[in-house]
Amino acid sequence: MTSANAIELREISKHFGEVIANDKVSLEVKKGEILSLLGENGSGKTTLMNILSGIYYPDQGQILVNGKEVNIRNPKDAFDLGIGMIHQHFKLVDVFTAAENIILGLPGKMKLSMKRITEEINQLTLKYGFQLDPNKKIYDMSVSEKQTVEIVKMLYRGTNILILDEPTAVLTPQETTQLFDVLRNMRDDGKAVIIITHKLNEVLEISDRVSVLRKGVYIGTVDTKDATELSLTEMMVGKKVSLNIERAEPRDTKELLFVKDLTCMNKDGIKVLDHVSFTAFGGEILGIAGIAGSGQKELLESIAGLQNPLSGSSIRYLQKDEDAPQELVGKSAQQIKDMGVSLAFVPEDRLGMGLVGSLGMVGNMMLRSYKRGNSIFTERKAPRELAEEIRERLGVVTPSISTPVRKLSGGNVQKVLVGREISLKPRVLMTAYAVRGLDIHTSYTIYNLLSEEKKKGVAVIYVGEDLDVLLELCDRILVLCGGKVSGIVDARTTTKEEVGLLMTKNEKGGE
Repeated sequence: MTSANAIELREISKHFGEVIANDKVSLEVKKGEILSLLGENGSGKTTLMNILSGIYYPDQGQILVNGKEVNIRNPKDAFDLGIGMIHQHFKLVDVFTAAENIILGLPGKMKLSMKRITEEINQLTLKYGFQLDPNKKIYDMSVSEKQTVEIVKMLYRGTNILILDEPTAVLTPQETTQLFDVLRNMRDDGKAVIIITHKLNEVLEISDRVSVLRKGVYIGTVDTKDATELSLTEMMVGKKVSLNIERAEPRDTKELLFVKDLTCMNKDGIKVLDHVSFTAFGGEILGIAGIAGSGQKELLESIAGLQNPLSGSSIRYLQKDEDAPQELVGKSAQQIKDMGVSLAFVPEDRLGMGLVGSLGMVGNMMLRSYKRGNSIFTERKAPRELAEEIRERLGVVTPSISTPVRKLSGGNVQKVLVGREISLKPRVLMTAYAVRGLDIHTSYTIYNLLSEEKKKGVAVIYVGEDLDVLLELCDRILVLCGGKVSGIVDARTTTKEEVGLLMTKNEKGGE
């Protein structure tokens, strides 16, 4: 008789120095179910799944697959047992097609029949409801398509237990719905699916059961039908948390940033921003909404001096009330800084653009201050004090402020980045997906920090993907669709449906 459980974890523990990532965690995953794994940042969710997928080896405990104890020492052992994990950062070769990525590394004949492989991939996608062109290059794909390639790659290799780490973090609502339909088909086919996520509404929608970790300790598992957002939040943080975002009325707002006819092309010559115009006011939070790839990234990078807008574009910054606005188009990020423009930017790519993964918190603080002094020796006291302050204020979980930030969880990396940029005391603060991958408690910490900056007269530009948060946090919302402004609405009076409609229609909007 075969076990009804696909996975059983018994007393799993994992330490990283003095940090206890998992402390005698025991849980079960059934065949033919979708299990959500919840917990605050640093609660040990990803570590536990990395143990299951062979990336880490437990210090103690047992793993049973289909009722039999197994020893998973590397990802190959996990693959052989039918376990596959989709990480937040995809492992794909950009210049290869989807089919080439799917079969990459598999044993086979010297000469492969790509026609036969394509047919097999098409059968898989048809069976589970994917939409995928096997012959499309990865560099031509959206984030959603890349994720599909990763999932199909696992299924093609015989995966029966699929782990997804924050699978909806970069998806639009429509793409999320499609993914959930696929996961339900996989569940109905008898596969076990584990989702690591912080979006409680999605947990309640997609999962059959929910397991909760807190500070590395297993708290419990509940049937989703018996759970609510409040009950799950209490399990995660151990106390009741208000679900209302504090939003003060804007006071003494001042025009600080004027964007007019901003137009940008990407490296393939495709227009990604098309005559975008708006004004950002000090003392307000301006939200930027839009489906993925609507130009949000290029908009913020253009303001920061990291993109080269086309002729006719204008980005003007008002230094002082009595001065004429300064033109930023045509200036590099360093030139903009040298002009005295008080600008801070939290980019979407935390470790690629925002921080240096091999440096600790102190080193990453120094990146923003090393040019200030005249000494040939780099001053470390102030960056160290700032690192300690951010660690304490935002609750960054790290063995040491000198520990390389790439070793921290995604949420803790984001805390370091946001804390550093706010410490610059900017007049304009731009954030791209500032709470992506963060738990509820930490997300509210970030929301409160942005609200405090707004009260200080800072112009906060917040690019977000959660419409509920945009409606509660922001004062106005600029909606992008296909690189154009389809509307600018009052966040207090608009509806989620109205914003969602603007996200999918190119209608000229005004201020």
